[in-house]
Amino acid sequence: MANRKIRPLRRDELPVNTVKLARYLIGKTLVRDLPAGRLSGRIVETEAYLPGDAACHAFRGQTPRNRALFLEHGHAYVYFIYGSSFMMNVSGEEPGVGAGVLLRAVEPIEGIELMRRHRRTVRLLDLTRGPGRLASAFRIDKRVDGVDLCAPGALWLGSAVRKRGAIGESIRIGITRDAHLVLRFYERGNIFVSGPKRLQI
Repeated sequence: MANRKIRPLRRDELPVNTVKLARYLIGKTLVRDLPAGRLSGRIVETEAYLPGDAACHAFRGQTPRNRALFLEHGHAYVYFIYGSSFMMNVSGEEPGVGAGVLLRAVEPIEGIELMRRHRRTVRLLDLTRGPGRLASAFRIDKRVDGVDLCAPGALWLGSAVRKRGAIGESIRIGITRDAHLVLRFYERGNIFVSGPKRLQI
């Protein structure tokens, strides 16, 4: 699988709708090109954060911190949380509308040994299962906040490397506001999906 060609996604392939984008990204590839080598993984879990959604960082309007959420769909929004972890969203709407798709988990494809060094663990399941682990494994931090994921560069979105499985959906994980909304999507049966088993049916 690692040798299969990954084609960069064009912006016009991405839905200009955050919920549709969250579903669309399941099975697509996240690619990080570093001096030490390429990291890539199949996106297997996402969450949508919408305009008017109290759990979305854009809910109270644009600020210097959340500026990237208001960029044209297909840009990276990276933030620091819990005093320990970075997390990455993909902006999901037209310019000026704040919304995004949180990348919650990927299935590692390329650069697994490099991911293990970044994460300081050899356990494959612990490398990229959960948004904080994913960002750590892929060396994603504020330096890539605002990066265009559809442009040539060191962080980009790519085509699927194999057929996607069935998509499951559930409420989002670890939030208190608008927690009832069914806006989490995942590839059913994939062992790299994060969260409690009751949310993976």
